[in-house]
Amino acid sequence: NLPDPVMQLCCLDASIAIKHVFERFQSVIITSGTLSPIDLYPKLLRFSPVVVRTLTMSLRRDCICPLVICRAADQTALSTRFETRSEEATVRAYGELLIQMAEHVPDGVVAFFPSYLYMEEVIRRWAEAPRPLRDESGDARGLPRQRGASVLDRVLEHKLVYIETPDIVETTLALENYKRACDCGRGAVFLSVARGKVAEGVDFDRHYGRAVLLLGVPFQYTKSRPLTARLEYLAETCQINEADFITFDAIRQAAQCAGRVIRGKTDYGLIIFADARYNRHDKRSKLPQWIGQYLTDAHLNLSTDMGVMISRRFLKRMAQPVSTEDQQAVALSLWELSDQARVREAISKTVVS
Repeated sequence: NLPDPVMQLCCLDASIAIKHVFERFQSVIITSGTLSPIDLYPKLLRFSPVVVRTLTMSLRRDCICPLVICRAADQTALSTRFETRSEEATVRAYGELLIQMAEHVPDGVVAFFPSYLYMEEVIRRWAEAPRPLRDESGDARGLPRQRGASVLDRVLEHKLVYIETPDIVETTLALENYKRACDCGRGAVFLSVARGKVAEGVDFDRHYGRAVLLLGVPFQYTKSRPLTARLEYLAETCQINEADFITFDAIRQAAQCAGRVIRGKTDYGLIIFADARYNRHDKRSKLPQWIGQYLTDAHLNLSTDMGVMISRRFLKRMAQPVSTEDQQAVALSLWELSDQARVREAISKTVVS
């Protein structure tokens, strides 16, 4: 009656995969939108950088609007900390945020959960009708229809809902229907997982992703054996602190999800960091510069209603026609940069504010 043994092979040293590249080529350029914090990569990949640069987004318009929402309208803290993530008030607060975004954001909305287990738990509770309120006499009193409906029912009043599953075929079919709903003007919400298939390789460009909701910080399960082994290895060989690596990995994954909404120089969208921990400097400072440059003080420590107000203002501004000057000065591709005459023409038409 012994269970079948399971052997799991994991690569603890990321430098093995890129070592042959460093040995073969004299000059190597490593570039990405999620290399942040950049100081940790030389340790992880075992190389000594000659030039290190962090670049801002070179677009004319403020095409992204990152917001850190820390609490609901009733002051319930938004957080997926293990101690409070399953509380009724927290689940309800995340549901209210999703309802507000589904109502005010046009076209497609993508929401990322920290894990499949938490997403399944929250969706199950969102599908349940709320308990009826009771007055002082103890009798159940009737509620208006919109308050008596479940969270998912209220979201469905504005958009269709699709869910990512571990099954690739089901997820692919859900994505096709999601894009079809956005194309026909119905709009849709896609509920997915930060470390799933959608977060890694699916683009939600243009109207397919006008808002990305990060419902929590996507930390790894700290008691998993592969992560424990890797943390021990990095501490011994690279002198990387365990807490620093766990935070680095979570924020890098959050930036990966945030990048799903911006896939071109004319694209725009909202990035909602729905967790009070994003308001802390040690978390926020690890976000890439292309997000941090727009994360001003006015976009920090917000409530749900304040976040909705800023979101509506941003979407209204982005919906205005783009002037000819802005179109010409948005950005130049690498191919266009080879044409020196075109570069000089674009620079001459750019107004420096």
